[in-house]
Amino acid sequence: MGGVPVVAAPEEIDITNAEALRSALLKAGADGRGTLVVDMTQTQFCDSSGLHTLIAAHKRAEAEGREVLLVIPNTAVLRVFALTGMDRVIPNFTSLPEALAQTAACPNGHSRQRTEGDTAPKTSGGPGLAGELPDTLERSSEEAQQTFTRALTSAVQV
Repeated sequence: MGGVPVVAAPEEIDITNAEALRSALLKAGADGRGTLVVDMTQTQFCDSSGLHTLIAAHKRAEAEGREVLLVIPNTAVLRVFALTGMDRVIPNFTSLPEALAQTAACPNGHSRQRTEGDTAPKTSGGPGLAGELPDTLERSSEEAQQTFTRALTSAVQV
């Protein structure tokens, strides 16, 4: 869209299709443009393998001086990102036009993330779950999955 690669994520992102999403992200990012948008408008569920795929895409883009933007209008999906702290690491927006407008405003990447006044849901998944991950991207996939599991377990118990 307007020269910005946009990958439409599936309705459910889990272990059965995370590799296909990874391949689509690699292909879309192969052109070396500054920003890649992942449109999660249709996504209703994202498990730890999907989260890992998106974190890996973010890390790869950042290492190349680019960025990944997520479109996450579904509050249940956004809650997964909030519980793991990823909502503060990977810039995310409530609509595709909002994300694309941000790419136009910052053509070389490094868009602004949602702020306190934005529509990101408040988390109440337990003491410090999001706060446990001040530098989440330095953690291993196993640690991220353990934190994800703890966050979901805590959310179910609430």
